[in-house]
Amino acid sequence: MSLKIRLSRGGAKKRPFYRVVVADSRSPRDGRYIEKIGAFDPLKAKDAADRLVLDAEKAKDWIAKGAQPTDRVARLLESVGVGKREARNNPQKAQPKKKAQERAAAAAAAEAASA
Repeated sequence: MSLKIRLSRGGAKKRPFYRVVVADSRSPRDGRYIEKIGAFDPLKAKDAADRLVLDAEKAKDWIAKGAQPTDRVARLLESVGVGKREARNNPQKAQPKKKAQERAAAAAAAEAASA
């Protein structure tokens, strides 16, 4: 049984509210969960104290038991100071593609020729 710490959506249409829950990875997003460890309201101001309410001790306990936080929950846990997420590094994705590199080289050559 693979456990995830993830967000379970609630609230009305266009008014999201999320519970931070520990659930089996195979259960539905808004379905059955093992334990609720917090709540997240993205509509509140970023500096609002009750935007993210999280029981840090429970989160640490579940991570120690092997539960894996999703990407968004890992960001939230890091903002509270519970965990540290690993930085992603994909330098190939940031580089321009072959045609764009050819255009840039041609533009640089034209610039050098006119100067």
